[in-house]
Amino acid sequence: MRIRQPRHRAMVRAHVVRVAPLSAHFVTVTVGGPELAGFDFLGLDQCTRVFLPREGQSALRMPTAAHNGWIAQYYLMPLSERPHMRNYTVRRFDRGRLEMDIEFVSHGDTGPASAWAGRTEPGDEVGLYAEGCSYLPSPGTEWQLLVGDESALPAVMSILEEAPPELRAEVFLEVPGEEDRRRPVVPDGVNVHWLPREDPGALPGALALETVRERLAAGTLPEGRPYCFLAGEKALPTGLRRTLVKEHGVNRADVTFVGYWRHGAAAMK
Repeated sequence: MRIRQPRHRAMVRAHVVRVAPLSAHFVTVTVGGPELAGFDFLGLDQCTRVFLPREGQSALRMPTAAHNGWIAQYYLMPLSERPHMRNYTVRRFDRGRLEMDIEFVSHGDTGPASAWAGRTEPGDEVGLYAEGCSYLPSPGTEWQLLVGDESALPAVMSILEEAPPELRAEVFLEVPGEEDRRRPVVPDGVNVHWLPREDPGALPGALALETVRERLAAGTLPEGRPYCFLAGEKALPTGLRRTLVKEHGVNRADVTFVGYWRHGAAAMK
C-alpha cells in the first residue's frame, strides 16, 4: 500500500486540553503543547501513533528516537512501564494554537484507549509520533468510493472536509447508532449514505460490506474508473477489495484498503 509519509518525524509530548462528547459513541480529546510545533501535519487521513500511560503510572514513559529505532526502544521497555500504543487519525490540527483533536470510539473499558478517553482529564500527558496518509487517489480517477465503519469515520470525515469542489463520490459509513450520524458539508457530487446498525451485536463493517456489494451487483454505482478508499474492521476492506477487483474489474492500484483493527484479535499491549 502506498503511503505519503511526513518529511519530519519526532516524538512529541503533549497534554490534554479538553474532552468533549461528540455523539453517543464518540468523544473528542484535544491535546496541546509547544512540542506540537514539530508535528508535520499532512491533513486528509493522516494518522499518528498515540502513546498512553498505563493506569496507575505517575508519568508517561515513551521512546525517544526520531527514526525507526523507536520500535526497538519500545519493545525493550519492561511491560509494566511500556505505554499503550495505538494509531488514530488526526481529526484537526490548529498550528496557531498548537492543538490537535483526536476522536475516540467510546466502548467502555474494553480497550486501553477507550478506557483512557473515558477517564482522562485536562493536564494528562500523551505522546505522539506522526505517521502518514494512505488516501492517495490515482491519476485519471473519474469518481471515488469511500467506505468505512466507525473506526474509519474520523478519516473519511477529514477527507470529505478537504475535498475539492469537483469531487464525485459515493460514501458509505456504518456507525453504531442513528445518533452517530454527522452532517458534513460536501461538494454537490458527493453522496453520503449513513448505515446505522440495528443489531448491537453485529460485527462492525458487515453492514457496509453487504450494502456496497448489493449496490455493485445492482449496477447502481457510477460508471467510469473509480478510486476506492476502504477502511475499518479487517473483514470490510479486505472483503470489499476482493469483490471490486475479482468481480468488477477494478484495478488493484486503484484500491486503498486499511484494516484498522481485527475482531477477536487483541491489539498490541
